[in-house]
Amino acid sequence: MRIALLGGTGDIGEGLALRLARDTSHEILIGSRDPEKARDAVAEYEAALEDHTDSVDIKGFANEMAADRADIVVCSVPPYHVGDTVEAVADSLDSDTVLVTPAVGMKGDEDGLHYHPPSAGSVTELVAERAPDEVPVVGAFHNLAAGALADLETDLDLDTLVVADDEAARDTVLNLAGELEGLRALAAGPLANAAEVESVTPLVINIAKYNDDMHDVGVKWV
Repeated sequence: MRIALLGGTGDIGEGLALRLARDTSHEILIGSRDPEKARDAVAEYEAALEDHTDSVDIKGFANEMAADRADIVVCSVPPYHVGDTVEAVADSLDSDTVLVTPAVGMKGDEDGLHYHPPSAGSVTELVAERAPDEVPVVGAFHNLAAGALADLETDLDLDTLVVADDEAARDTVLNLAGELEGLRALAAGPLANAAEVESVTPLVINIAKYNDDMHDVGVKWV
Protein backbone atom coordinates (compact mmCIF):
# COMPACT_ATOMS: atom_id res chain seq x y z
CA MET A 1 0.00 0.00 0.00
CA ARG A 2 0.89 3.63 -0.29
CA ILE A 3 0.49 5.62 2.91
CA ALA A 4 0.49 9.42 2.82
CA LEU A 5 1.28 11.47 5.91
CA LEU A 6 -0.11 14.95 5.34
CA GLY A 7 1.85 17.34 7.49
CA GLY A 8 4.39 14.56 7.65
CA THR A 9 7.15 16.99 8.60
CA GLY A 10 5.67 17.57 12.08
CA ASP A 11 6.19 15.64 15.30
CA ILE A 12 3.53 12.94 14.95
CA GLY A 13 4.16 12.71 11.21
CA GLU A 14 7.86 12.12 11.81
CA GLY A 15 7.22 9.40 14.36
CA LEU A 16 4.71 7.56 12.21
CA ALA A 17 6.89 7.92 9.11
CA LEU A 18 9.92 6.41 10.83
CA ARG A 19 8.01 3.52 12.39
CA LEU A 20 6.08 2.74 9.19
CA ALA A 21 9.23 2.91 7.08
CA ARG A 22 11.15 0.64 9.46
CA ASP A 23 8.46 -1.88 10.36
CA THR A 24 6.44 -2.27 7.15
CA SER A 25 7.02 -2.75 3.44
CA HIS A 26 4.56 -0.01 2.45
CA GLU A 27 5.53 3.03 0.39
CA ILE A 28 5.51 6.12 2.61
CA LEU A 29 4.64 9.50 1.12
CA ILE A 30 5.50 12.59 3.16
CA GLY A 31 3.16 15.47 2.42
CA SER A 32 3.53 19.17 3.17
CA ARG A 33 2.08 22.43 1.92
CA ASP A 34 5.65 23.08 0.78
CA PRO A 35 6.93 20.14 -1.32
CA GLU A 36 10.54 21.21 -0.79
CA LYS A 37 10.02 20.94 2.96
CA ALA A 38 8.61 17.45 2.42
CA ARG A 39 11.68 16.41 0.43
CA ASP A 40 13.99 17.84 3.10
CA ALA A 41 12.15 15.80 5.72
CA VAL A 42 12.53 12.66 3.61
CA ALA A 43 16.30 13.15 3.57
CA GLU A 44 16.31 13.51 7.36
CA TYR A 45 14.15 10.41 7.83
CA GLU A 46 16.30 8.36 5.48
CA ALA A 47 19.37 9.31 7.51
CA ALA A 48 17.62 8.36 10.75
CA LEU A 49 16.65 4.98 9.30
CA GLU A 50 20.09 4.03 7.99
CA ASP A 51 21.01 1.92 11.00
CA HIS A 52 17.53 0.39 11.40
CA THR A 53 16.54 -1.02 8.02
CA ASP A 54 18.14 -2.00 4.74
CA SER A 55 15.23 -0.88 2.58
CA VAL A 56 13.46 2.47 2.71
CA ASP A 57 10.66 3.50 0.37
CA ILE A 58 9.81 7.07 1.29
CA LYS A 59 9.14 10.11 -0.94
CA GLY A 60 8.10 13.74 -0.48
CA PHE A 61 5.28 15.64 -2.22
CA ALA A 62 2.86 18.49 -1.78
CA ASN A 63 -0.09 17.37 0.35
CA GLU A 64 -2.48 17.15 -2.60
CA MET A 65 -0.12 14.98 -4.65
CA ALA A 66 0.64 12.71 -1.71
CA ALA A 67 -3.08 12.21 -1.03
CA ASP A 68 -3.81 11.54 -4.68
CA ARG A 69 -1.29 8.68 -4.77
CA ALA A 70 -2.21 7.04 -1.46
CA ASP A 71 -4.44 4.20 -0.29
CA ILE A 72 -4.34 5.47 3.30
CA VAL A 73 -4.07 9.18 4.08
CA VAL A 74 -3.07 10.15 7.62
CA CYS A 75 -3.87 13.78 8.38
CA SER A 76 -1.02 14.33 10.83
CA VAL A 77 -1.49 18.06 11.28
CA PRO A 78 -2.45 20.10 14.37
CA PRO A 79 -6.18 20.07 15.18
CA TYR A 80 -6.67 23.72 14.24
CA HIS A 81 -5.39 22.98 10.71
CA VAL A 82 -7.05 19.63 10.17
CA GLY A 83 -10.33 20.84 8.67
CA ASP A 84 -8.64 23.14 6.17
CA THR A 85 -6.14 20.42 5.25
CA VAL A 86 -8.90 17.90 4.54
CA GLU A 87 -10.76 20.41 2.38
CA ALA A 88 -7.55 21.28 0.50
CA VAL A 89 -7.01 17.64 -0.54
CA ALA A 90 -10.68 16.69 -0.95
CA ASP A 91 -10.41 16.38 -4.72
CA SER A 92 -7.59 13.87 -4.25
CA LEU A 93 -9.71 11.57 -2.07
CA ASP A 94 -12.29 8.99 -3.12
CA SER A 95 -14.18 5.99 -1.77
CA ASP A 96 -11.08 3.81 -2.09
CA THR A 97 -9.07 6.12 0.20
CA VAL A 98 -9.05 5.59 3.96
CA LEU A 99 -8.65 8.94 5.75
CA VAL A 100 -7.07 8.67 9.21
CA THR A 101 -6.83 11.37 11.87
CA PRO A 102 -4.78 11.26 15.09
CA ALA A 103 -5.44 14.92 16.00
CA VAL A 104 -6.80 15.94 19.42
CA GLY A 105 -8.17 19.31 20.47
CA MET A 106 -6.52 20.53 23.67
CA LYS A 107 -5.97 23.75 25.54
CA GLY A 108 -3.49 24.39 28.30
CA ASP A 109 -3.22 26.38 31.50
CA GLU A 110 -0.89 26.36 34.50
CA ASP A 111 -2.39 23.07 35.69
CA GLY A 112 -1.82 21.17 32.46
CA LEU A 113 -3.67 20.28 29.28
CA HIS A 114 -7.42 19.83 28.99
CA TYR A 115 -9.55 18.24 26.33
CA HIS A 116 -11.05 20.90 24.05
CA PRO A 117 -13.17 19.34 21.31
CA PRO A 118 -14.65 21.29 18.41
CA SER A 119 -18.38 21.80 18.01
CA ALA A 120 -18.56 18.58 15.97
CA GLY A 121 -17.93 16.67 19.22
CA SER A 122 -14.42 15.47 18.41
CA VAL A 123 -11.68 16.23 15.90
CA THR A 124 -12.34 12.85 14.29
CA GLU A 125 -15.97 13.77 13.69
CA LEU A 126 -14.88 17.17 12.37
CA VAL A 127 -12.70 15.40 9.80
CA ALA A 128 -15.67 13.26 8.80
CA GLU A 129 -17.78 16.39 8.33
CA ARG A 130 -15.14 18.05 6.13
CA ALA A 131 -14.26 14.96 4.07
CA PRO A 132 -16.24 14.00 0.96
CA ASP A 133 -19.23 11.83 1.89
CA GLU A 134 -17.88 8.72 0.18
CA VAL A 135 -14.50 8.81 1.97
CA PRO A 136 -14.32 6.55 5.05
CA VAL A 137 -12.78 8.25 8.09
CA VAL A 138 -10.92 6.47 10.88
CA GLY A 139 -9.58 7.86 14.15
CA ALA A 140 -6.32 6.27 15.31
CA PHE A 141 -2.89 6.95 16.87
CA HIS A 142 -4.35 9.60 19.22
CA ASN A 143 -2.70 8.71 22.50
CA LEU A 144 0.85 8.00 21.32
CA ALA A 145 3.79 10.15 22.39
CA ALA A 146 5.42 11.64 19.31
CA GLY A 147 8.83 11.61 20.98
CA ALA A 148 8.67 7.90 21.69
CA LEU A 149 7.53 7.16 18.14
CA ALA A 150 10.37 9.15 16.60
CA ASP A 151 13.05 7.56 18.81
CA LEU A 152 13.71 4.25 17.10
CA GLU A 153 15.83 3.15 20.05
CA THR A 154 12.66 3.15 22.17
CA ASP A 155 10.80 -0.16 22.27
CA LEU A 156 7.08 0.42 22.25
CA ASP A 157 4.63 -1.59 24.35
CA LEU A 158 1.48 0.41 23.77
CA ASP A 159 -2.10 0.26 22.51
CA THR A 160 -3.85 2.54 20.07
CA LEU A 161 -7.63 2.76 19.91
CA VAL A 162 -9.34 2.82 16.52
CA VAL A 163 -12.78 4.31 15.85
CA ALA A 164 -14.66 4.13 12.56
CA ASP A 165 -18.14 3.77 11.11
CA ASP A 166 -16.88 1.84 8.08
CA GLU A 167 -15.85 -1.67 9.14
CA ALA A 168 -13.58 -2.32 6.16
CA ALA A 169 -11.70 0.95 6.73
CA ARG A 170 -11.46 0.17 10.45
CA ASP A 171 -9.96 -3.25 9.74
CA THR A 172 -7.48 -1.75 7.27
CA VAL A 173 -6.17 0.62 9.94
CA LEU A 174 -6.22 -2.05 12.66
CA ASN A 175 -4.04 -4.23 10.46
CA LEU A 176 -1.70 -1.37 9.55
CA ALA A 177 -1.23 -0.25 13.15
CA GLY A 178 -0.65 -3.85 14.15
CA GLU A 179 2.34 -4.00 11.80
CA LEU A 180 4.21 -1.49 13.96
CA GLU A 181 6.48 -3.27 16.40
CA GLY A 182 5.24 -3.03 19.98
CA LEU A 183 1.92 -1.43 19.06
CA ARG A 184 -1.41 -3.19 19.54
CA ALA A 185 -4.50 -1.77 17.84
CA LEU A 186 -7.91 -2.18 19.47
CA ALA A 187 -11.31 -1.37 18.02
CA ALA A 188 -13.19 1.19 20.13
CA GLY A 189 -16.47 1.46 18.22
CA PRO A 190 -17.91 4.06 15.83
CA LEU A 191 -16.89 7.66 15.30
CA ALA A 192 -19.37 8.67 17.98
CA ASN A 193 -16.89 7.26 20.51
CA ALA A 194 -14.01 9.40 19.28
CA ALA A 195 -14.36 12.03 22.01
CA GLU A 196 -13.74 9.44 24.72
CA VAL A 197 -10.65 8.19 22.90
CA GLU A 198 -9.26 11.65 22.17
CA SER A 199 -9.77 12.82 25.76
CA VAL A 200 -7.21 10.28 26.99
CA THR A 201 -4.43 12.25 25.26
CA PRO A 202 -4.34 15.27 27.60
CA LEU A 203 -4.56 12.84 30.52
CA VAL A 204 -1.39 10.98 29.53
CA ILE A 205 0.42 14.25 28.83
CA ASN A 206 -0.49 15.51 32.29
CA ILE A 207 0.78 12.29 33.85
CA ALA A 208 4.10 12.89 32.11
CA LYS A 209 4.11 16.50 33.33
CA TYR A 210 3.73 15.55 36.98
CA ASN A 211 5.99 12.48 37.07
CA ASP A 212 9.66 13.01 36.26
CA ASP A 213 10.29 9.34 35.43
CA MET A 214 7.40 9.06 32.95
CA HIS A 215 8.39 11.29 30.04
CA ASP A 216 6.68 9.45 27.17
CA VAL A 217 3.53 8.05 28.77
CA GLY A 218 1.24 5.79 26.78
CA VAL A 219 -1.71 3.49 27.33
CA LYS A 220 -1.82 -0.28 27.63
CA TRP A 221 -5.24 -1.86 28.18
CA VAL A 222 -5.28 -5.11 30.18
